[in-house]
Amino acid sequence: MGSSATQIANLLYRYAELLDGGNLDGVAELFRHAQIKLQSGDEQVGADELLRIFRQQVTLYPCGTPRTKHLVTNPIIEVDEGSGRATARSYYTVLQGTDSLPLQPIATGRYHDAFERIDGVWRFSFRDYSLLDRVGNVSGHLRDRSSQR
Repeated sequence: MGSSATQIANLLYRYAELLDGGNLDGVAELFRHAQIKLQSGDEQVGADELLRIFRQQVTLYPCGTPRTKHLVTNPIIEVDEGSGRATARSYYTVLQGTDSLPLQPIATGRYHDAFERIDGVWRFSFRDYSLLDRVGNVSGHLRDRSSQR
């Protein structure tokens, strides 16, 4: 199963894998026990609302994916084994290529996450989606830029 830090890093990478695979339900399940801070300020939502937003905003192509690659890098993971809590700060870069857009970076930012260990299993307890640093051409990824993550 690996160390706590490895398990937490795998959650970060699993998020990218699920999203890039077009599995929006799977993404929402990762956050089933979490609160998510959105770009729009202090508002926090749960997994069901996050899924609704993703279904409304993320363009899925006939292949069933958003034709993106979310690269999660530079994770700094801090684990408190005694309390069963952890935090992680990481960077992300989103690449996209479609039939009409060449492969290019479309967004960069940071994730600030919190985790809790329940019955020996780590899970997300919080994600801050408000740390979007740069935005490129997201026209092939998001239907409405006002709800960017």
